Amino acid sequence: MNKHKYLFHAVVLAALVAVFFRTFIFASYIVDGESMEPTLHDGNLLMVNKVSYEWTEIHRQDVIVFHYNEKDDYVKRVIGLPGDEIAVKDDELYVNDERLEETYLDKLRPENGEVFTPSFTLEGITGTPTVPPGKLFVLGDNRRHSLDSRRFGFIDSASVVGKVSIRYWPMSQVGITFQ
Repeated sequence: MNKHKYLFHAVVLAALVAVFFRTFIFASYIVDGESMEPTLHDGNLLMVNKVSYEWTEIHRQDVIVFHYNEKDDYVKRVIGLPGDEIAVKDDELYVNDERLEETYLDKLRPENGEVFTPSFTLEGITGTPTVPPGKLFVLGDNRRHSLDSRRFGFIDSASVVGKVSIRYWPMSQVGITFQ
């Protein structure tokens, strides 16, 4: 009888810990669409760390989930931080006039010379030459098929839910790095 009592308490404690982690520390998301390919694919299940940015700053190239509007959350890669100048020239991404390495895009870049990311500057698409304070500039990895800051502009830093920490489904694609 005592064994069942301890087992019951252990199960209840485990359930409470799981609810605490799920509610306050991590959130689960499903990737919807192809905008983050080849890094993330439609249907991938993600674990998002909701508290990581309470202790650290958002970094360039972090993969984040943010509230796009009241009902939709998007997953994108942070490209521009406040004060950054962003531009694409000759199919290469530049941040503050320095070329940004994007090896995670190599699988999608066409070998036939076609442009993967059309040229742009922030001033041309957002009307300002730099990312404003409290804002971020985000892009999907699949630059040809992504609704991102090139279309909807900057996002508020406050809209960030958290950093994508783990891809846990499908099991064949489990991963913790997205660079």
